[in-house]
Amino acid sequence: MNWETVIGLEVHAELSTSTKIFCGCSTAYGGEPNTQVCPVCSGMPGVLPKLNRAVPEYAIRLGLVLDCSITKYCKFDRKNYFYPDLPKAYQVSQLYSPICRGGRLEIETGGGKKIIGIREIHMEEDAGKLIHDPSGNTLIDFNRCGVPLLEIVTQPDFRTAAEVLDYLEKLREILLYLGICDCKMQEGSLRVDVNLSVRPPGGEMGTRTEMKNLNSFKAVGRAVEYEAARQIEVLTHGGLVVQETRRWDDEKCESYSMRSKEEAQDYRYFPEPDLLPLSIDDSWIERIRETLPELAGQKRERYFRDYGLSEYDAAVLTGHKKITDLFETVSQLSGHPQEAAHLITGEIMRLMNNTGTLPEELAPDGQKLSTLINLVLNGKINRNVYKETTEAVFINNADPEVYIAEKGLLMIGDDKAVAEAADEVLAGNPKTVAEYRAGKEKVFAFLMGQVMKKLGPAGNPESVKKILKERLSEPEK
Repeated sequence: MNWETVIGLEVHAELSTSTKIFCGCSTAYGGEPNTQVCPVCSGMPGVLPKLNRAVPEYAIRLGLVLDCSITKYCKFDRKNYFYPDLPKAYQVSQLYSPICRGGRLEIETGGGKKIIGIREIHMEEDAGKLIHDPSGNTLIDFNRCGVPLLEIVTQPDFRTAAEVLDYLEKLREILLYLGICDCKMQEGSLRVDVNLSVRPPGGEMGTRTEMKNLNSFKAVGRAVEYEAARQIEVLTHGGLVVQETRRWDDEKCESYSMRSKEEAQDYRYFPEPDLLPLSIDDSWIERIRETLPELAGQKRERYFRDYGLSEYDAAVLTGHKKITDLFETVSQLSGHPQEAAHLITGEIMRLMNNTGTLPEELAPDGQKLSTLINLVLNGKINRNVYKETTEAVFINNADPEVYIAEKGLLMIGDDKAVAEAADEVLAGNPKTVAEYRAGKEKVFAFLMGQVMKKLGPAGNPESVKKILKERLSEPEK
């Protein structure tokens, strides 16, 4: 029997606000355990939460880009459950009136364009973090309690792992360009839960499972393929798929059961009595709409149209916002967008690959790179020095002008010095000179290389080429 996989996603995006959703505690990652906690986010009796205005603004920003309907009068609810990392024994979330509903995201797949439906986007607070030490003890860090989240819930519109990954890449791109989430999965700021079932093609929905602990897009892809195969195996042998939550082990490339899958009634949701309903008027929505930034697709079109870049270069430069930001800085400061594009898609990408630098870790100084571009285009340094100094800027944050001066790498502008070096090379290679004059022009590269070798890294290739041509065109003495 053929089987069809049906997949829906719940993506939790931690928002890049400086403070938590209902209190003034810092959201900075990596603080000492339990140092970014107050009576509100630790659930002390008698405290009252206060909504961080940036959270609904970020939600509206994303909702507008995803063509969602913005809920003008929305509320918060309490999701009640007991777990050690949830000190209040409930999570403030939105079940009955999420801030955004009914959106869509178009993705490019191997089979063409596809629309993925967005069921809703809701605001909620994060829980703490359990830390299991080698001795078998479990410690709790409450720093993450109250960090604001957006949960983006799709319709079950995916059929393959490839479609899931296409969607996640596009969603991450949007979140980064909107500036509302840094999307660092290794730090837990972007987390994906996969709801998956299988059925005969076009048949009724099968029993679904939910997979958690997916800490990379590669893990998501592997988990989808594994779980689809597992369910098909169960059904093929006459078994029944159990509705449950499963935890993914990426090292073993398999999932295992955590608990039976809860339904909404299991959480005993009820309206949050300590927070007033949120009223969102049209003027607020329009103010946010007017401040929406240029997204990656719009930038690609502009780079192609205004700068004459290739589609490949435009795609590389917009592949991550940090790369785009660097390109735009270097392009603006240098005044040479095409050269900036060649530098970043070429030498900078090579250095990133060689050093294992992730796009979010990209940190070279745009001013220094723009200085380098102008030095090479103005004939002050040659391309070899340009490449060497770019590496020094990338790895050691070197000042390019100081580096070039200290190493004596400025190109020799004195034609007399170039002519002397050329004469020495020609005098020392009479046979090669004769071959060139007899029509064997490919030996010119050898002669030029010898002159450049004499001049060292400060040699000016254009000057060497010009003077060599002049010397070789002179009558034999």
